[in-house]
Amino acid sequence: MKLFVPGRICLFGEHSDWAGGYRRINADIEKGSALIVGTNQGLYAEAKPHPDKLILKACFEDGRRKGPFEIPMEREALLEAAMKGGFMSYAAGVAYQILTHYRVRGLEIDNYHTDLPVQKGLSSSAAICVLVARAFNRIYDLKMTVRGEMEYAYLGEITTPSRCGRLDQGCAYGNRPVKMIFDGDRLDVEELNVPQPLHYVIVDLKAFKDTKEILAKLNQSYPFAEDDIQKKVQEYLGPINADINARAAAAIREGDIETVGKLMNEAQAKFDEHLQPACPSQLTSPVLHKLLAYEPLQAHILGGKGVGSQGDGTAQFLVRDQAAQDKVIEIIEGDLKMPCMKLDIESVNRLRKAVIPAAGFGNQLFPSTKTLKKEMFPIIDRDGRAKPVIMAIVEQVLNAGIEEIGIIIQEADRELFEDFFHRHLAVEHANKLSKEDQRYMQHIMDIGNKVTLLIQESQEGFGHAVYCAKEWVGNEPFILMLGDHLFASDTETPCIQQLIDLYEKTGRSVVGLRETPAEKVKQFGCVTGVWDETNKLSITEFSEKPSAQYAREHLETQDVKDDHFLTIFGQYILTPHIFQLLEDNISRNMREGGEYQLTSCLDRLRQEEGFVGLRIKGRRFDIGNPEDYRQTIIEYQNS
Repeated sequence: MKLFVPGRICLFGEHSDWAGGYRRINADIEKGSALIVGTNQGLYAEAKPHPDKLILKACFEDGRRKGPFEIPMEREALLEAAMKGGFMSYAAGVAYQILTHYRVRGLEIDNYHTDLPVQKGLSSSAAICVLVARAFNRIYDLKMTVRGEMEYAYLGEITTPSRCGRLDQGCAYGNRPVKMIFDGDRLDVEELNVPQPLHYVIVDLKAFKDTKEILAKLNQSYPFAEDDIQKKVQEYLGPINADINARAAAAIREGDIETVGKLMNEAQAKFDEHLQPACPSQLTSPVLHKLLAYEPLQAHILGGKGVGSQGDGTAQFLVRDQAAQDKVIEIIEGDLKMPCMKLDIESVNRLRKAVIPAAGFGNQLFPSTKTLKKEMFPIIDRDGRAKPVIMAIVEQVLNAGIEEIGIIIQEADRELFEDFFHRHLAVEHANKLSKEDQRYMQHIMDIGNKVTLLIQESQEGFGHAVYCAKEWVGNEPFILMLGDHLFASDTETPCIQQLIDLYEKTGRSVVGLRETPAEKVKQFGCVTGVWDETNKLSITEFSEKPSAQYAREHLETQDVKDDHFLTIFGQYILTPHIFQLLEDNISRNMREGGEYQLTSCLDRLRQEEGFVGLRIKGRRFDIGNPEDYRQTIIEYQNS
C-alpha cells in the first residue's frame, strides 16, 4: 500500500497550542487558536504487514537515507526504542501506542522518498508519526478516522523524548487548511473551504534558532503571568491571536487573499512586540526580519511572517499567483541564496456533474418494466404535474446548481431516453397542449441539453454502472443519485444541498444517511463512525446489506436510536479516486454476489481519503417495488 504524508505549515497561531493547554491550570487563559495546512512536500512510503516486527526499511534523517531498522513487535521493546530519540523512535512510539490499544501484528514500511526539509518548522517528526499511524490503520483496517490517526500520532510522539505541540500532527489532514482550537486537554478541529487557490513561498533562512530556548523562555509566562513581559506573552498568545485567527479563517473562506496577507504582516508585528522581549536572543531574529523587509520583494508579495516557533528558521510569503510565486523564488534564491519551496493550497473542486444510474432491469416491477423503464414510471410532483421519476430527480439536481447530468442506461433503452429528453413532440400533438404545458415541453428540451446518456453494455452491478461514467466525469468530484429514489427535505434546504454544503466545508467524499431499524438494515448499505462537533460523521466502516446480527455487533453508532443503524440515504458526493478503486476491482474480477459492487470501493475510499456522513433532514421515496411505489404515489406530492 502506497502512502503519502505531508509536513505542515502553521499559517497563524504558533505557540498557541501549548499555551492553550495551560487552561487545565488557569481557566482565565484564552483558548489557543491556530490555522495550519499540509505542505506539498512530505514522506512517501510503501507499507505491508509483517508477522512479528516493526521494520523501517529506509528513512531519511539529516538529509541522508538510513536503515533498515528492526524492532520486535512487543510493547517493552517498542517503548525502549521510543525513548532513545531519532526518527526510528517516532515509529516505535506510535507502534507502542497502537499495540497497547489494538490487536495488531507487525508492519514493514519503506520510506523510499522524502522531499520534506527537516528541522525547519515543517513537522517532519509529526509526519513520520502520522505515517506509521496511517499505515497501521489501513493495513489492519483499524477503523480510525483522520482525527484518530492524528491522535495516535500525537500519543506516539510524546512517548519519545520529543515534547511536540498539539498542532504538529495536523499534517494528517493533508493539503487542506485546518483551524485548531486548544482548550486544556480538549482539541477541536475544523476544515476550511478554500474558494480559490492560495500560493505561498516557504523560505529556509539558512540560519540558526534554538527552539528549546524559545519554548523554555515563553513557558515561563504560564500558567500565571508575574510581570509585564509575561502578561504581554499571554495577551498575544491569547486574545490577540484568537482575533487574528478568526479574521484569517473568515478571509480564507471568502477567498480574500489580500486580507490574509495583511493579517500575516499584522501577526508578525504583534508577535515581535509582545514575544521578542521574552526571548530576545532567539526572537530578535535578524535574518528573518531582513528577509521580510527586503525591498525587491515588496511588489510581489501580499504578506509574510515567520514559521513554527519563529526565530531564524523558516519564513513564509503569500503571493497573488504562480507568476508572482516564481518571481519571489527567483529573487530570494538569486539575491539571498536561500532555498525556497512552493506551497499551493488548492481550492475544493466545484461540483458540476451528477451521475444517475438507470440501467437496471427493474425485476421487482415486472411485468410493467417489460414495456417501461422504472425510472420512467409516472409520479405526481409537488407542483401537481405528472412526470417520470427520472425527470423529478434531474430537476432536483439542476436546482442545486449542477450543470451536467450523465444518465447510465442500457443501449436498448437509448431511444426511450432520447425521445424524452431530446426530441420535440410532433406538431399536431404539441398544438393540443395548453400554453403552460407547451412551456414545460420547452423546459424539458432545455434540460435535455444538459443530459448525456452513458451506456452500460452489460449489467454487472452498481459499481460497474458507476464505473461506466469514468470518462465522462473525468478528474472531478461528482454527485451520485439513485435513479429509482426521490427525496424530500424536512427543511428549506433540499436534501442534496445539505450534502453539497458539507462537501464544500470538508472537500471529502460525502454520503447522506438516515436511521433504519435493525430488521430492515439487510436491505441497505450501512455505515458506522464517530460524530464530530459539527454533527458530521467520520465514517469508519461501510457494510453492504448487513444482517441485523452483524449490525448489532459491529455497526452501532452513538446518538442513534436503540436497535437502529445508519443506512445510506441514496445520495453521494464522490471524489474521482473512486474510479481507480472500481477499475482495480474490475481488472482483478473481484465480484461480490456475482457483481461488481460499489460499497467495498467506498470503504477503500474511506481508508485512503477519509469519508464523511450526514444525517439528512428529509425523507426518501423508493419506487423499486410495488408497495414502495404505491406509497410514493400517495405521499410524495404532499411531502
